[in-house]
Amino acid sequence: MSMPDLQNAPDGRNIAIDKVGVKGISYPIVVQDKNRDRQSTVARINMYVDLPHHFKGTHMSRFIEILNQYHGEISIERMDTILQEMKDHLEASCAHLEFKFPYFIEKQAPVSGARSLMAYQCQMLGSLGETSDFVLGVTVPVTSLCPCSKEISERGAHNQRSEIRVQIRYSQHIWIEDLIEWVESCASSPVYSLLKREDEKAVTEQAYDNPMFVEDIVREVTLKLSGVKEITWFKIQCENFESIHNHSAYAQVERKAR
Repeated sequence: MSMPDLQNAPDGRNIAIDKVGVKGISYPIVVQDKNRDRQSTVARINMYVDLPHHFKGTHMSRFIEILNQYHGEISIERMDTILQEMKDHLEASCAHLEFKFPYFIEKQAPVSGARSLMAYQCQMLGSLGETSDFVLGVTVPVTSLCPCSKEISERGAHNQRSEIRVQIRYSQHIWIEDLIEWVESCASSPVYSLLKREDEKAVTEQAYDNPMFVEDIVREVTLKLSGVKEITWFKIQCENFESIHNHSAYAQVERKAR
């Protein structure tokens, strides 16, 4: 007995939908690792297509079926292939695929040399319509130290954890590790998952000697990324989770690199 297919039923409201699909799928992916070739991680995946005005709905199960076809092979290199499969299988003119995942980098403490893994939240955003688009994003935790506090205080200066969120488009491959290192170098000090006492002294003094407003940080990252010829567009956001104020400080720069 055939079952009715309501998704393919006509809809008379004449309203097309820009994005329809599934969100928050937890799924294993593989990411290129600069030092170890490949790194396995688990992503939260969002998958969408556009829906013409004359269709009532899309077939949600097909998104999962497509993911399962590429089980163990889901990576940045396969995004265009998966997006094309989404367009074809769901009869759409445009498809969107979003990965959000932790990426682990081994960091070495500045004095003791103690090694530990640090997790960075990353994004890969792909779209395929008449043309394709890809955006790589990283969130980099850092330390910022307030220049004003240092200038006016007789003892010390207030500092805080900050997040620098960067998205880029590029013409040639950019390693996640390199992007994180470039961003990290633009703050008062990096943060680490493991520090000995001699390391704490070093990063505390590094931050004190390198005070930065939130505006300074986004400007420094802008200069850094503008000097990378492979980067064609970037968006930089910095949020300082203020330690002596009941609010955050925020700044943003978005522009074509050239």
